[in-house]
Amino acid sequence: MSAISDYASLLVDAGEYSGRNDIAHLFPRFIGLAETKLNRFLRVAEMEVVDTVAVMSGAGTLPTDFLEAREVKNANGLPIRAVSLQQLTESYAGRSGIPTGYAIVGSTINVRPKGDGDLTVTYYGKIPALTRANPTNWLLEKAPDAYLYALVEEIAIWERDIDKAGTATQLKMLALSGLKIGDERTRWGNAQVVVGGPTP
Repeated sequence: MSAISDYASLLVDAGEYSGRNDIAHLFPRFIGLAETKLNRFLRVAEMEVVDTVAVMSGAGTLPTDFLEAREVKNANGLPIRAVSLQQLTESYAGRSGIPTGYAIVGSTINVRPKGDGDLTVTYYGKIPALTRANPTNWLLEKAPDAYLYALVEEIAIWERDIDKAGTATQLKMLALSGLKIGDERTRWGNAQVVVGGPTP
């Protein structure tokens, strides 16, 4: 798999694996579809981003690559908790001050009590899109097989070849499973188990 080093080599291998070198003009669309599915499923350390979100009157616009929040801190550096929009509205009605809760609606983060200031948001960001102008990204470097099988899957779906799509999906999921296991080992491999409760 080391031969897949960039956008061009991925397209060459996808054409060979799928047996469809005649539809190269459609590959950018297939890559976009594959990345959409990967963004829905994958959550690993390489996707984590820390950014500042400016809040005015209790609302701020999330980064364009935002997928899912990991941690949100108020201007004092204290973590604030995610709550339902209804609870956010009911619990903090009419109050202003330093936020202690948030709810996400579309591309907006709403905080209460209402106020102005910056939030520090740690979140999962979208996989940077592969294009001719952006020929590589962390996923292609770390798991080129996942990209390859995801692309072959989209080609097979376009062909309406159920068997080929099913096989490509299985291979893609195996590659992603290996990526997630590696991520968990990196994060938690040396973690100690802590048992709660009183000690005898």
